[in-house]
Amino acid sequence: MGLPQVKSTFTAKEIQALNEKYKKLTVEKRIEELYKDFSANEIMLTSSFAATSAFLLRIFSKINPEQIIYFINTGYHFKDTLDYKEKLTELYNLNVEDISAEQWEHDFTTKDETWKKDPDMCCSINKVKPLEKIKEHFTVWVSGLMEWQSDHRSTLNIFEDRGGILKFYPLLDITKEKREEYIKENKLPFHPLISKGYSSIGCKHCTVPGDDREGRWNNNPKTECGLHL
Repeated sequence: MGLPQVKSTFTAKEIQALNEKYKKLTVEKRIEELYKDFSANEIMLTSSFAATSAFLLRIFSKINPEQIIYFINTGYHFKDTLDYKEKLTELYNLNVEDISAEQWEHDFTTKDETWKKDPDMCCSINKVKPLEKIKEHFTVWVSGLMEWQSDHRSTLNIFEDRGGILKFYPLLDITKEKREEYIKENKLPFHPLISKGYSSIGCKHCTVPGDDREGRWNNNPKTECGLHL
């Protein structure tokens, strides 16, 4: 995996200007504009291939089919998620690369069943650390977060400085209704677990059916894996 060495930084004033500019645009125009304001090798796109990931990935595949999509393979995904990933990759000819934890660290969480006693540590080892290794090479990190999904996400802006990388949420102000309307109009495939009552889908040990994100880390106040905090 060849990583770019280009990385720019932005002042609070410059980020505010980006938010004012992009707030007025449609999702498609936001992504088109992204490639005008930033070079392609500055942009990192991640996807969990969960729930309705097809929404954002379909738009990117039309605007820049060469964009690498980083999939954090925790080793604990539902088989349905891996099948969904393969389906979308083939359907939209996506350029997907897996990133994972060091094998010995992942094996530790398996033997220790870390998700049961310390889900924050399990997420840190299997999600956060693998991404930390590559994100330092990029200026912009694109994510499909939407503000209605959680209290934390409702406080975000389209562009935010998060630990030295510029987070970009092109879907942030898209309502659940607009998302579902786009999916139906474009005949996008849903994740197979949606029909079984799962609204937000993560690792199989920590995900149960439920509305929005209430099925994640069941019986635990945790609502985020740590990637987006």
